[in-house]
Amino acid sequence: MQSTANYLWMMSDLLGQGATANVYRGRHKKTGDLYAVKVFNNLSFLRPLDVQMREFEVLKKLNHKNIVKLFAVEEESNTRHKVLVMEYCPCGSLYTVLEEPTNAYGLPEDEFLIVLQDVVAGMNHLREYGIVHRDIKPGNIMRVIGEDGRSVYKLTDFGAARELEDDEQFVSLYGTEEYLHPDMYERAVLRKDHQKKYGATVDLWSIGVTFYHAATGSLPFRPYEGPRRNKEVMYKIITEKPSGAISDTHTHTHTHTHTHTHTTLDLDGPFSHFIFTLQNVTYIYKTIFCILITGKLLSFIFSASRANLFQELLFRRTNITPSHQDFLYEGRHLVLDPNRQAQTFPKTSRENPIMLLSRDTVNTVGLLFEDPSPPKVQPRYDLDLDASYAKTFAGDVGYLWKTSDSLLLYQELVRKAVRGLIELIRGEYSETAHKKTEVVHVCNYCSQTLEQTEQLCEVLMQGNLLSAECDEIRDTRKKVMRLSSSLGSMEQTLQDISSMFLPGASLTDTWTQQVGTHPEDRNVEKIKVLLDAISSIYQQFKKDKAERRLPYNEEQIHKFDKQKLVLHATKARALFTDECAMKYRLFISKRIKPQAYLSPNTLVEMTLGMKKLKEEMEGVVKELAENNLFLER
Repeated sequence: MQSTANYLWMMSDLLGQGATANVYRGRHKKTGDLYAVKVFNNLSFLRPLDVQMREFEVLKKLNHKNIVKLFAVEEESNTRHKVLVMEYCPCGSLYTVLEEPTNAYGLPEDEFLIVLQDVVAGMNHLREYGIVHRDIKPGNIMRVIGEDGRSVYKLTDFGAARELEDDEQFVSLYGTEEYLHPDMYERAVLRKDHQKKYGATVDLWSIGVTFYHAATGSLPFRPYEGPRRNKEVMYKIITEKPSGAISDTHTHTHTHTHTHTHTTLDLDGPFSHFIFTLQNVTYIYKTIFCILITGKLLSFIFSASRANLFQELLFRRTNITPSHQDFLYEGRHLVLDPNRQAQTFPKTSRENPIMLLSRDTVNTVGLLFEDPSPPKVQPRYDLDLDASYAKTFAGDVGYLWKTSDSLLLYQELVRKAVRGLIELIRGEYSETAHKKTEVVHVCNYCSQTLEQTEQLCEVLMQGNLLSAECDEIRDTRKKVMRLSSSLGSMEQTLQDISSMFLPGASLTDTWTQQVGTHPEDRNVEKIKVLLDAISSIYQQFKKDKAERRLPYNEEQIHKFDKQKLVLHATKARALFTDECAMKYRLFISKRIKPQAYLSPNTLVEMTLGMKKLKEEMEGVVKELAENNLFLER
């Protein structure tokens, strides 16, 4: 145990270990509250004194919820060396989160947005004080749970940080090589001497790599065998990548060459204009964080201020013109006035979105997903390889679990949309049928009145009176008879629609219940049970790997668990492929066959047809009203 005047810690309670310091979990002597205590090692004291003091000075200046807080600087009782007493983050780092099997393919969208917001806020605070971090990576972004139960991410480890104005530069090398700016990578990793100096913008590269890692679960630039085993290729990747490419993966082929897989960043409209018209990267650095944190840039890029701009963005994404866009929300038509402010739109969620309907027939894209290939498991007993296999299996099955949940949600939303459209048609039908009844009554009344009037007119004509008026009455009666006959076709249309509401007929959502997967199938829960079993084996294999060598009995248990690992993963994959994925594709295929099944496209067409029928009915009513005026005259 070691201590200072107010804090103590056990040497066994190690939280993290770096090149110049170790971090322990400590407690306040009087309150028992937990803190993170950073204790510097002998290597740290070989640095110049001003470098040693830099971290203390930087942390004393900072005070922000997205930066790990410094509570005290004290001296260790025996050595009299200074230690930092900092905020304790019990949930580990962003790296810890990304190591969880369920995040092997990236964080959930909601969690990623929290990371984005918190890191940007923390970096903005650093820039306000003219501080450059120089070692941004997932391991230096800590996570805690806030009072509202949401994650809060905080920047930590300011051992490499220093004050630096926008127009200043530095020459010293810091950072972690996978996240290093290309110029720093060349000198620090490849040991190539050059005269380049570095500015505050080096953090931008590290932040970009970190965000990519958080979003996808993988590093953006990956040479064959990894960045630390293939440093020259890594440098070539990051310096020779095509313009706009945000990732590059090299895979080794049988001919010992490398194939490249580039991913480019598709920037739309205002965001593309904003990024590429700013030539001064330092200015980008300073402004992008300041504006992002106020919400102005996010509002400008990722959302539309008015409904007409929102519909224009939808057109770019879906190719559905604004005039042919209809919206459904909670089973009802959502009417968007072109000048309506976006912040007044109804509150949405993943489970309760605004649904876009097209007045034209559109191709069904559906949810795009991948089915990762299972790793080839070597039968030999190898603790290192087995731990790696278990991690891969856990990540893959975690992805299958998340994807199966998304596929089920997508189908449920389609069912919800179909039910909503059916209810809209039912409402339109009831209103139209009621209107038709009223029109029939008016039409019959007009017809009877005109017939009597025409008979009276014939009597008057025998005395050569009102001949012109009688001609007009005959014309009006013919018009009413024509309108009356047109009601016959409308009646037939209404009867056809009425028959569709019968059980098992077209205007039911029977097909949506017959095909696809449903919550009561519990496929998502079944895959989750298998994932939990695989994750448990993975955790045990990590412990086995740390032991390096197992006793005979534990070795046998390890081998049995390895068999179970493959069995669980195979079962999960079969469940996903044969149940979730295949039935989802069948569900999609039914949606695009309106001749056999009532698809959302067909429902939209029927809704539009009902509207047209109502318009025709209103036209009849208008003409009859004119006839009534004539009769009254």
